[in-house]
Amino acid sequence: MTQHPDGRYVDDAPYDPDAALQQLERADLDAPNWVLVWRKFRTHKLGLISGIFLLLCYLMLPFAGFIAPYGANERIDEHLYAPPQSINWFHDGKFFGPFVYPTVIEADLETFQWKAVTDTDDPRPIQFFCEGAEYKLAGLVKSDTHLFCPPEGATLFLWGSDRLGRDVFSRILYGAQLSLTVGLIGISISFFLGIIFGSMAGYFGGKIDWVINRVIEILRSLPELPLWLALSAAVPSNWSPVAVFFIISIILGILDWPGLARSVRAKFLSLREEEYVRAAEMMGASSGRVIRKHLLPNFMSHLIASATLSIPAMILGETALSFLGLGLRAPAVSWGVMLNDAQNLASIEIYPWTAIPMLPIIVVVLAFNFLGDGLRDSLDPYQQ
Repeated sequence: MTQHPDGRYVDDAPYDPDAALQQLERADLDAPNWVLVWRKFRTHKLGLISGIFLLLCYLMLPFAGFIAPYGANERIDEHLYAPPQSINWFHDGKFFGPFVYPTVIEADLETFQWKAVTDTDDPRPIQFFCEGAEYKLAGLVKSDTHLFCPPEGATLFLWGSDRLGRDVFSRILYGAQLSLTVGLIGISISFFLGIIFGSMAGYFGGKIDWVINRVIEILRSLPELPLWLALSAAVPSNWSPVAVFFIISIILGILDWPGLARSVRAKFLSLREEEYVRAAEMMGASSGRVIRKHLLPNFMSHLIASATLSIPAMILGETALSFLGLGLRAPAVSWGVMLNDAQNLASIEIYPWTAIPMLPIIVVVLAFNFLGDGLRDSLDPYQQ
C-alpha cells in the first residue's frame, strides 16, 4: 500500500482477476462469535469504561489491606471527626514530595463541635512500603506492609475520620471486600435456582410447570423489603460476621431467583418446539443433555446480561439491610455498616465526609448498569 501525492492510498499489489471482491466481508462473517461480540462491545464506550473500572475494583479486593493506610477498625482517639487531609507536594514554593501537615482536633466550646487546627509550618513526608496494622493478604497471608502510611507524629485521613476516629478511606476499601462479593455469591445462588426451576417448568410443562409457577407467584407476591427484614432478623445475633455474611448472601439469592426462572421458562417454551430440539430427542438425547447442550446456549447472552444487571440489586439489598442494622454488624466492615454509623443527619450536616460511603455505592451500581447495557447490546452480534 503506497500513498499517492494527492493523499490517497493505492494498493501496489498486481491485479488478480480471481480474487474475491468480498473477501474482507466474508472473513468478518466467518469470525468466531466472541470476536464479533468484542467488536460490538468496544463501540459501547460507557460499557467498556465501566467494565474496566469494575475489573480493577475486583482485582483490588485481595490487596485492600495493602492499599489502606490504616486497619479496618483502627481507632485514633485524638482525631474524632477529623476532616479530609490533602496531600501536598510543594512547601514554601519548593518541591518537597508528597507530604501532609500535622493536624490537631480540638473541641470548640462555643459551637460544641470538633474543629481541626493545622500546623502549616511543619511538613511531614508520607512513608511508602511501611509497617502498619496487621491484615490478611487475600484473606490468607498475614502481613503488616502497607503501600503508604501516615508520617511519624501525624495522621493521613484522605477522606476524613468517623465518630470513633477511624479512617473513612481505609474502611471503604475493606468494606468493598464484603459489599462487592455479596453480589457475586447472591447471583450465583439466584442463577442456579432460576435456571434449574425455570428449565424444568419450560421443558417438561404439565404439573411440574404448574407447581413451579405457583411457587414463583407466591414468592413474587410477598413484599420484598419486609421479607428481607424478617429473614435477617431471624439470624442469631451471636453469629460471627462471616456466618452472617453468607446468610445474607443466601437470603438475597433465594429471593431473587423467581424473576429469572420465569424468563428461562418463557424461553424454553418457545425453543422446545424447534426442529433441532426434536431431532436431538429422536436421536435418544436425554432431557438433561437437550437442556444443557441445545437450549441453554441459545440464550446464554441473555443470562449474562441479566446477571450483570442483577448484581447491583444484590449490593443495594445488602446495603439496605446493613444500614437498617439487620444485615452485617460491627466489627464487620461493609458500605452498609458504614452508612449505619452515619444515620444521624445532624452529624452529616456538620461532618459531611461521614456520608462519603454513599459515593462508591452509587458509582459501582451505575458501572454495573452501564456494563449490563453494553453486554445486552453486544452479546447478540447478529441482530443487525
